[in-house]
Amino acid sequence: MGFNCGIIGLPNVGKSTIFNALSSAGAAASNYPFTTIDPNVGIVPVPDARLDVLNNMYHPKKLTSTAMEFVDIAGLVKGASRGEGLGNKFLANIREVDAIVHVVRCFEDPDVVHVDGSVGPKRDIETIEAELMLADLDTVEKRLFRKQKDSKGGDKAAKAEAELLERVKGMLEKGVAARRGTYTPEEAEILRNNFLLTDKPVLYVANVSEDDLEGKSPMVAEVRKVAAEEGAGAVVICGKVESEIAALPQEDRKAFLEDLGLAEPGLDRLIMAGYGLLGLITFFTTGEDEVKAWTVKDGTKAPQAAGKIHSDFEKGFIRAEVIAYDELVKLGSWNAAKEKGVLRQEGKEYVVKDGDCMLFKFNV
Repeated sequence: MGFNCGIIGLPNVGKSTIFNALSSAGAAASNYPFTTIDPNVGIVPVPDARLDVLNNMYHPKKLTSTAMEFVDIAGLVKGASRGEGLGNKFLANIREVDAIVHVVRCFEDPDVVHVDGSVGPKRDIETIEAELMLADLDTVEKRLFRKQKDSKGGDKAAKAEAELLERVKGMLEKGVAARRGTYTPEEAEILRNNFLLTDKPVLYVANVSEDDLEGKSPMVAEVRKVAAEEGAGAVVICGKVESEIAALPQEDRKAFLEDLGLAEPGLDRLIMAGYGLLGLITFFTTGEDEVKAWTVKDGTKAPQAAGKIHSDFEKGFIRAEVIAYDELVKLGSWNAAKEKGVLRQEGKEYVVKDGDCMLFKFNV
């Protein structure tokens, strides 16, 4: 896949329940900490109404959506940075993901224990964040020691990295996550190569009860306030309801949602929020054989987008025929667009836009 979100949180906040609803990977959900010992991975189709419209236009033999990868990482506890619970293993799993989906419990239930004895969204977020910052501080201090040593020998790159790490160290010591700093593109690349946990973008998921599907409780307000202060996103989901929706046949889901007063499953919003969190966009290839959605990073140029289809397309890239989705739908077909002369011929410097429908020309 190349793009993934790690689902984290304290034990018993509903991570595995939400993950199970997201995918059919079957992660165990139980009223006990550490049920999920190894990270489970689920490949989840990205909902996109545009794909359905293109399907009705082309009636292809095959319709392929793009997808997101979600990794269910076992619950962290206070002291994880020192190896408490299964901390070291879990922290290592977080290092491997591109972004973090932080599930926060926003409901009371006497039958579901809380590791701290009570539900407190802001406190729970701070517990997780503190452990990630402590782990990062350990990483930064070790790396800083080596780079300071190298810089004494006249290594300019080592000196620049040491200065950056010194700055990040100061932030972490003040309880400020690495992602909240301002960096040049070169500095941001250095941080990525250090795999800092608090440098990863975060999306907060408020897991609510069936009585609070719209997320109007004070507990959800706490999550939204934290997210706003960080410039992060927040999505409200009821894990229990989403599990019920996922278990229904596709044809029964719309009526179930209408009964609940919901326009769409919360999981669709979660998937799209994760997609946006990673800075991803979708382009399409169309035809009678297959209509397919492809994922690339926002800012990707045409040859690299072509390379997503096949490496030979990138190597031998000549040009791309491009039309925006809305314009293609308005005209009704690729041939109609060609006859109208509205297909654009784009070269190697063209930056792909979300919704572009593309046909690549290349030399073998």
